[in-house]
Amino acid sequence: MLEVKGLGKEFGGLKAIDGVSFEMRKNTITGLIGPNGAGKTTLFNTIAGVYAPTRGEILFKGEHIEGLQPHRIFHKGLVRTFQIPRPFPDMTVLENLMVVPAGQTGERFWNNWFRPGKVNEEERALHDKACEVAEFLNLTRVLNLQAKNLSGGQQKLVEIGRALMADPELILLDEPGAGVNPSLLAEIIDRIRELHARGITFLLIEHNMDMVMNLCDPILVMANGRLLMEGSAAEVRTDSRVLDAYLGGEPEVSEAS
Repeated sequence: MLEVKGLGKEFGGLKAIDGVSFEMRKNTITGLIGPNGAGKTTLFNTIAGVYAPTRGEILFKGEHIEGLQPHRIFHKGLVRTFQIPRPFPDMTVLENLMVVPAGQTGERFWNNWFRPGKVNEEERALHDKACEVAEFLNLTRVLNLQAKNLSGGQQKLVEIGRALMADPELILLDEPGAGVNPSLLAEIIDRIRELHARGITFLLIEHNMDMVMNLCDPILVMANGRLLMEGSAAEVRTDSRVLDAYLGGEPEVSEAS
């Protein structure tokens, strides 16, 4: 589903990503881990179109997407969430969900005069879909609250809900467990598993190692902007290069990565 080939991103003289290559199969939950400053979020931003790569290729379902604008990548079914949730704070949860789908008839103001029936029909369909997504994420009781009044964990669920409103095929999850209390974290993990069972593919950055080891297969490990290794949870746990990277050693990156 996703192929990254020799990807590089430089900021001045800093190589934030340095020759990263990997492939993701459809309907997997792939983990992306590494110490702070490893280049994980820069990799996400480059895949999602926030940054144009300095070099390399990114293919989604066989189509080159490197350098495309984020909204064009979004419309192809590749959607990302953020470590710090970014809802519209003064809009309700319902409004945050309903605003996501692109090309709504009501976005053109004249259609509200000349095609009110079509606008109302779409609004009802979007309302029903948003309510279904909220119910799935256990957000029904806060549906009419402003997003700024939600807890951090609830805002993380709204982030996932907004991604679901776009009917994604691949979701890039940026630290969904960060700052979330244990009960909500368990709920987020359950929802990811259910969505995976429905056929959605995930690439997930996370520092909670228990979550990664129990949820993800395979796991990608980055250090110093490069891909250190790829393997199962058991392989990652026992790899000396991974231990060195997390404990402050200088990891030896293989030529293949």
